[in-house]
This record gives sequence, structure tokens and C-alpha cells, in this order.
Amino acid sequence: MKKLFLGISVLMLSIASFARPVAESADLVSPLLPGQTIPSINTTTIAGKQVSLASIINNKPTILFFYRGGWCPFCNVQMGQLQAIEKDLTRLGFQLIGISTDSPVDLQKSLRDKKLSYQLLSDYHSEVSQAFGLAFYASSKVTKRYLTKMNLQNPLQKNAAGEARLVLPAPAVYVIDAKGLVQFQYVNPNYKTRLAPELLLHAAKLAN
Repeated sequence: MKKLFLGISVLMLSIASFARPVAESADLVSPLLPGQTIPSINTTTIAGKQVSLASIINNKPTILFFYRGGWCPFCNVQMGQLQAIEKDLTRLGFQLIGISTDSPVDLQKSLRDKKLSYQLLSDYHSEVSQAFGLAFYASSKVTKRYLTKMNLQNPLQKNAAGEARLVLPAPAVYVIDAKGLVQFQYVNPNYKTRLAPELLLHAAKLAN
């Protein structure tokens, strides 16, 4: 009986560890940590096709980075910096993949305008960022500003208080091995501060 109870307790803890609700603010996110395995979750390709994230990674060492969208100037700078080191990452055996709340059409525009050679995925409903513990509710002020000034069409979600808010990912970079295990992560709730490309290269070399 004790063994059964222990087994149920472990199972409940395991389930709880994967239950990552949308955080009320960026500084309250609880991201996936080094040593943990990436969640089993679907994402959307630029062609609008629903596929599993595991099939995209396909047992390959991967640099997966979460960004807010092609409308964000800080994200655009980061995407350009990553493009500059993409060949170095490839030589180290890594594929580079970006994921954001942009729609597949907007992702195609980013690929064209920024001449990116790496893959972009759509997380329009923030399900992947939530599974990684990165999703948070933007404030009512930010939600209103982004929907009007940026003309975003992203769906709103209701927070604990029942208020409709925009959900965004805290910018993050993950170094993932071929088994889907997180070897390194960088998450910063301050969207203006991104991981320096040279530090990412160093982390990739250490994880190799």
C-alpha cells in the first residue's frame, strides 16, 4: 500500500512539474531548466502545418530560441546576430531554430526581409512557450499599445482576474542535445537584454 501511495505521489509530482501556467508577468516565469527534457508539444511550420517539436528537432543537437515577433526591434537585432553565427553553429553540429508568436505568413516575411537561413516556427497561441514555462500575460497597458500601435492580430487570453491580455514569451535561448535534454538555457524577463552571440557559441562548444 505504501509503495502504491509513493508511486501515485511521484506520478502527481511529475504531472505537476509539467503543468506550467501562463505567468502573471515576465519576472514570474518558471522556465525549463538544464537537465530537463523538452516537452512533447506541437508547433506550426511556415507552411501552416502542425507538427511535433520532436520531429522538427529530429534527434539533432539544436539551438532553440524564443523571441516575441518580427515586429520587435530587439528581436530583429538578435535574429541578425544569430544569422551571423549560424555557420559556426552548424560546424559545431547544431541546427538553429527560432520560435515566436508570429503567424506563418509573418514568419515568411521575416525570412525574406532578413535573409535568414535558419528555420522559424509559429507559436501563435503560445502553447510551446507555455510548455517551456516562458509564457506570460502582458499588462493591460502593453496589450493595448501593441494591439494598436503594432497592429498585432494575436489572440488574447484571460488571466486569473478574467482580463483579456496578450501572451508573450520571455526571450530565451536553449542549447538542446540530440536526446532532447537541455544542456544550457538563458532566459531574461527584460526583453531588451539578449544573450551575446559569442556567449552562445561558447555554450554550444561546451555542450558539444
